[in-house]
Amino acid sequence: QKIKIKKNFVMLQPKPSTREIIHIQIGQCGNSIGESFWKQMLFEHKLRDDGNFNGTPSSKDDVARLDKIGVYYSESAFMRFVPRAILIDLEPSVIDGMKSSLSFSSIFKPDNMIAGSTGTGNNWAKGHYTDGAELIDDIMDCIRKEVEDCDCPQGFQLTHSIGGGCGSGLGTLVLLKLRDEYPDRILTSFSVYPSPKVSD
Repeated sequence: QKIKIKKNFVMLQPKPSTREIIHIQIGQCGNSIGESFWKQMLFEHKLRDDGNFNGTPSSKDDVARLDKIGVYYSESAFMRFVPRAILIDLEPSVIDGMKSSLSFSSIFKPDNMIAGSTGTGNNWAKGHYTDGAELIDDIMDCIRKEVEDCDCPQGFQLTHSIGGGCGSGLGTLVLLKLRDEYPDRILTSFSVYPSPKVSD
């Protein structure tokens, strides 16, 4: 905080608050995109695989790295950062695979990794109306906790695919719920559309 002295008064000028973004990745495609996204975020913010800052906070370059780190990360301990991310799939193998194969899987909150038991079998209706509907309350509770932990939530970003069952069916259900519960927040989706050539 900067201190500005005016006559006999000392006025504290608070730092501008960070506008936090909550990242949601759904389905196999959405989680694959999320994996690359968080790998790049670790590199850009100079974080180790365990979330600890791997720099010198006093250096000019690292001050810039830490300046807006709160947009996507929350600080769980001194200079240890946790992604503000929610990982979702209706098939447990995708989430289990990320836990076992990713070198930086330990940085994610275990409670924010939500998996179903059966999968959708590329069926949009199962993701939207049946299997996905059974998990939607748990998903929204998880999102609500992340929002409550924010000082000034800016909005949500969601990665998913339009083809298939989980990313499309459950993804659109989550988008509907977010728009209903947080109508004044920014909602951005990064959607992968099926290619006509590949689909044929």
